[in-house]
Amino acid sequence: MRNFITQSVTLPAPADILYKMYVNSELHAAITGGQAEVHAEPGGNFTAFDGTLTGTILHVVKSKLIVQTWRSASFKENDPDTTLILNFSTIGGKGRIDMVHLDVPAHGYNRIKDGWHTFYWQPWRDCIGKS
Repeated sequence: MRNFITQSVTLPAPADILYKMYVNSELHAAITGGQAEVHAEPGGNFTAFDGTLTGTILHVVKSKLIVQTWRSASFKENDPDTTLILNFSTIGGKGRIDMVHLDVPAHGYNRIKDGWHTFYWQPWRDCIGKS
């Protein structure tokens, strides 16, 4: 059976700003507190948290959608890369991100599920508040 995580978050900035924050290396690093490098075109590399997360951008629709492979340094060697889908929309001036994270390894499922809140959603909210 495939493991997946679905989460939605509403943040106090429109979707186009949230999208830019994710795909801009410096802004991504400001959210996470670790070095990031994001090349937001199909085939582009993705790293975050000083290289402990890696992946490849598979598909983008500017300001609306990012599909990428995603791999944590904590994955076992035989764990396949996961697939991350981020859908960005604006509702009433606030941005909403609907996330689907596919094929998350069972051994890291709860840590990754909770990690989205701890290492992305709340820091992202805090980063917007500092702007």
